[in-house]
Amino acid sequence: MIWEKNNKTSVVSEIDPRIKLIIAFLFSIFIAVSKSFPVLIAAFCIGVVLVSITKIALRDIIHSLIPVNLMILFLWIFLPFTFEGQPLFHAGPFTIIKEGVVHSAGMTIKSNAIMLVLITLVGSTSIITLGHALHELGISKKLVHLFFFTIRYINSIHREYLSMVNALKVRGFYPGNNIHTYKTMSYLIGMLLVRSFDKAQRVHSAMLCRGFNGNLYSLKEFSLNRTDVVSFLFMISLLFILGTFEWII
Repeated sequence: MIWEKNNKTSVVSEIDPRIKLIIAFLFSIFIAVSKSFPVLIAAFCIGVVLVSITKIALRDIIHSLIPVNLMILFLWIFLPFTFEGQPLFHAGPFTIIKEGVVHSAGMTIKSNAIMLVLITLVGSTSIITLGHALHELGISKKLVHLFFFTIRYINSIHREYLSMVNALKVRGFYPGNNIHTYKTMSYLIGMLLVRSFDKAQRVHSAMLCRGFNGNLYSLKEFSLNRTDVVSFLFMISLLFILGTFEWII
């Protein structure tokens, strides 16, 4: 993940994480509900500018955008042919509908613009800091704990899965389209759930032994400075300008 690789400092990384989360949330909501192509393109350009001033490697950015655009690819495969509206042109037995193309293009711009904003603002914040920022913003303590432990132990569960797959390979298992493969994979998933549950119980017991009382404490206290206030006001001003153009256009 980008936030695990990005250890470099930049202007964005110095902003209070609470401000970054608020800005990312507001920008994402605005982009999601916007219907004006000029506004969407402007929002996408803002995302590009934000990414350009960070020190996140281009390879990491592309790696994060690939899954999103793979999902968007399915929209391009189906929507231009299934929408009702004005035919744009014919491709053999298929008819490309203008409204379907417009809708797919809008979804593409929206998705990539939101991802660029999230990569810049959320990706420049460490997991621990991000969790404490969520707590400071009043997010439910249970949700924050769920966020922490999911990020912390998802790799552990993946290692368990790889270990079990390697054990199957050592025993000569080769997957195929047959009942034996389906049964084996169902057993693997079942054992993975059992091992995950056992791991969770052991982790919980270890935390109780160390005095865990349901609270996560941080040695760092958040405090707003002039840079945070200026950054927040600047981004809100951009949102206001984009909203004005959305209303006018």
